[in-house]
Amino acid sequence: MLESVRAKYPGGRKKGGWLVVKSTGAVEEVGKQAVMQRTGLPSRDLRMLDTALSYPSAIMGRDEAIVVNLESISCIITSTQMIFLNSKHPYLTSFINNMQQLFRHRHDFYTTKEAPMDQTDDQENVILPFEFFALEACLQATCKSLDEEATRLEQEAHPALDKLTSKISNLNLDWVRVIKTRLVAITGRVQKVRDELEHLLDDDQDMAQMYLTEKLEDDEEEDVRPNLEELEMILEAYFVEMEGTLNKLLNLREMVESREEYIKTMLDVKQNQSLQTQVVINTTSLAVGTLIVLTGVFGMNIGIEMFDPTKYGTSDFLWTVGGGTMASVFCCVVAVIWYKSQGLLD
Repeated sequence: MLESVRAKYPGGRKKGGWLVVKSTGAVEEVGKQAVMQRTGLPSRDLRMLDTALSYPSAIMGRDEAIVVNLESISCIITSTQMIFLNSKHPYLTSFINNMQQLFRHRHDFYTTKEAPMDQTDDQENVILPFEFFALEACLQATCKSLDEEATRLEQEAHPALDKLTSKISNLNLDWVRVIKTRLVAITGRVQKVRDELEHLLDDDQDMAQMYLTEKLEDDEEEDVRPNLEELEMILEAYFVEMEGTLNKLLNLREMVESREEYIKTMLDVKQNQSLQTQVVINTTSLAVGTLIVLTGVFGMNIGIEMFDPTKYGTSDFLWTVGGGTMASVFCCVVAVIWYKSQGLLD
């Protein structure tokens, strides 16, 4: 059904085109003005559903409709239909097809007064008011998508952190950096959905606005307000689910941060070891430099009595060179001992 509607516009979605999925599962395409007339929504509310624009997650109750903007699912829910901005986004297409099947099942249930044998466990959800049935489907799809994304990220993060711990390299550091960036992004998205659900649960008036079927049956708002338990149960269930997903992500973030601290500590240790090695090398270079000076003196073409072979023999020369070498080594050892006493070397 959905494919046949879109087949009319092979070049992409028609500008301003909206898909209407009725409670029977039937689909039709209408224009923006028709949507505004059916829902009583102003143009600014419809802009929230445009995927080209960036709007935060929100669920807003209006007089005749509920505006839902959750991740990839943006729609308008009335007491008898769901309305989507026509898009070929794969996730949205799959969701709309799924809603068609659910609505057909729900319609068959009300028509025949019995659900198919393989779906009898869903009867409690089927008998919900249409707007709550559709809203729960949106929440379920959104929460499931976010939780699956968080789980995939968690599964990718553990081996990346283990590799970084075993071997610190630019490749492993870049891998963990990408994971951390994704972690921050998905945590923010989950937090927004969770906060929106919490906001609704704390505001009875907003929840009362969403009882569209009861408004049609009774226009007096005070008759709608006292009985919010049905909607509260739905919102509370997915709030708890988002809270669990958020805790999973926060625990993962703590793990990443702890590994980062460990890596920083390891790098500091290696840097300290490098500096200590540099100190020893510089000290040794100084000692060797003394011998170089001694060699330079002997190599100078000037008159020195020690160079006179008639007065001094080979043994005197060896004692001079050996003494200079021993003195250099002694100075180097003394310097290293002093460095350790001052805590400059381990």
